[in-house]
Amino acid sequence: MIKYFAEEIRKLVNETKKLDFKTVYIFLSVAVIIFISLTFASPSFYYDNFGANKLYSRIYWFLADGTLMFLIPVLSIKFLFRQKLSDFGVAKGDLKFGLLTSGVFLAFMLVIVWIVSASEEFANTYPQGGAVLRFDMGLLLLYEICILVYMLGWEFLWRGYMLFGLKEKLGYYTIFIQMIPFFILHKGKPDIELFASILAGIILGIQALRSRSFVYSWMLHFFVMFSIDVISVLRYKFNFYSIF
Repeated sequence: MIKYFAEEIRKLVNETKKLDFKTVYIFLSVAVIIFISLTFASPSFYYDNFGANKLYSRIYWFLADGTLMFLIPVLSIKFLFRQKLSDFGVAKGDLKFGLLTSGVFLAFMLVIVWIVSASEEFANTYPQGGAVLRFDMGLLLLYEICILVYMLGWEFLWRGYMLFGLKEKLGYYTIFIQMIPFFILHKGKPDIELFASILAGIILGIQALRSRSFVYSWMLHFFVMFSIDVISVLRYKFNFYSIF
C-alpha cells in the first residue's frame, strides 16, 4: 500500500514539474482574488461589520472590489512576472477597432436596455444603491464614479490579466475560460442579464484580444451600466414603463 501511494505521488510530482508556472499562478491567483472578493469586499461583509445602509454597502463593494481586482494582478505582473502592463492589455491598442466595435455594441445594448427596462421589476433593481439615488443627482454621479472604479478592476481581471495572461499557452480558448467565471459571478442578477453575460463575456473577450487592449471593454461595460441606472431612474421619475 505504501509503495503504491509513493509511486502515485512520484507521478504527480513529475506531472507538476511540467506545468507552466505563470499559467498555474494566474488560475490560482484569480481563485484567491474571487475568494477575498466574496468574503471581504461584498455588500454582505459591509452589512455584517459596518451597518445596514444599502448605498454605503454598494460604494464599499465597488471601491474595495475594484481596487482588489486591479491591484493584485498589477503587482503580480510587475513584480512576479516582471512584464509590462501593456502585455496584459493596458494600452490603447488598435484604437480604430476598439472605438468602432464599442460604438456598435453600445448602440445595440442601449436598445436592449431600453426594452428590458420596460419591466418594472428590472427598473426597480437599478440603481443597486437604492431608491435614494433616484432623487439626488449629485449622489448618483458619485455612485457612478464608484462603478467606474469597480469596472476597472472587474474588466482588468477578466479581459486583461486572465485573458492575456493565459493566451500564450491556451490561445483563443482563453476567451471561453474567462467567460465562465464572468458568467457565474452574474448570479443574482435578473435572468435576462444573467443569460446575456454568456454572450457578453465572449464578445468582450474577442474585442480585447483583437484590439490588444482591455480599455474598450472597461469603458463599454461602464457605459452600459451607467445607461441602465440612468434609464431606470428616468422611467421611475416619469412613471413610463413601455417601449414606445
